[in-house]
Amino acid sequence: MSRSSHKEDFFQTTASIEESGRRAAKAKNEHGKPIRLQSKILAVAEDPYSAGSVYVAESAGSVRKVALETGETLALYRGPTAPLTSIAFSPDGKLLFAGCWDKTVWSWGLQSKQSGQKYDGHSDFVKAVTCARINDGRHVLISGGADSKIIIFDIANGEKLHVFKDHSMGIQDLRIDPITLQEGSLSIDLFSAGSDREIRQFSILSSGNATASAANPLIAHETSVYKLHFDEDGDLWTASADKYAKCLTRDSGWQPNLALEHPDFVRDVVVYEQGGWVVTACRDEEIRVWNKATGELYHTYTGHFEEVTGLVLVGNTVVSVSIDATVRQWSLHPSELQKAKEEALNKKNTAEEPPKQESMLTEEEERELAELMGEDE
Repeated sequence: MSRSSHKEDFFQTTASIEESGRRAAKAKNEHGKPIRLQSKILAVAEDPYSAGSVYVAESAGSVRKVALETGETLALYRGPTAPLTSIAFSPDGKLLFAGCWDKTVWSWGLQSKQSGQKYDGHSDFVKAVTCARINDGRHVLISGGADSKIIIFDIANGEKLHVFKDHSMGIQDLRIDPITLQEGSLSIDLFSAGSDREIRQFSILSSGNATASAANPLIAHETSVYKLHFDEDGDLWTASADKYAKCLTRDSGWQPNLALEHPDFVRDVVVYEQGGWVVTACRDEEIRVWNKATGELYHTYTGHFEEVTGLVLVGNTVVSVSIDATVRQWSLHPSELQKAKEEALNKKNTAEEPPKQESMLTEEEERELAELMGEDE
């Protein structure tokens, strides 16, 4: 007996039908110069060699290099048959890595596009990957999984150098403290964000061994922390399912000094230093631009019609990706951002103006009515 796969053949609530209709209508918009792909996009990374393209991780199991100007696919990295969740590049820029639902980290030659070594060790989805060069010259790959483990691999031979099991729930993001990458640092510091709402800090020594930098985790949110981002001052920005993005300042021992409230989960956050903007991605499909100094919401970019999953800065443009399978671009150039804000305000004011009522009277009747009104004064 055959089974239908068409959702129209199954019972749907009025709300689900209305939501499907809303998304179908919104999908037609051209805001953000959409580049339309064939599968959901779960992560985005800046091209280490070109400001004209980005790499995206797709649910179809491939990493795609996309030209921002034309939307052309410049390179395609295949192999996995499960969704890819995250992207990283080796310190020398020769290898591409992607975390996968198949519990491994895949690698490819960046130029050859040929798949290479796979890195095993997780018992659940790999959710985050990053890379670093430690002080003995070795290049390491660091992965975080839904199994709550963080694993440090030697990139060259795949050896597991260290495994952390400090989080009680899955890892959502990993970020190297850029301050500790400077010459002369005895170790590099790794920050991890988890579904247990904890942010933890680890020191990775030149031997590849690692220690927890503090017994107590940073607790700045009520629930899952999805993303971490260091700004140029070395302060740490966080995005959380508690509907806040926050700035944790280094000088205060990572205490929050600014909280940006959203109507839904905050999925990513980046900082555009030159303009003084903080940009956030939200589950409500919107891209928000905030004043970094005051926390004031300056403008909201609308275009995605499904949850936004990632942001990356390319020059003065923020690139966003979504499970709606589109890559979109939003300018942070002062004049273009101001123009976008004015257009949005004008559109809002026009929508709020009550429609002009058509008169049911003829011109002669309106004149007579006006005369009668005048006699009553």
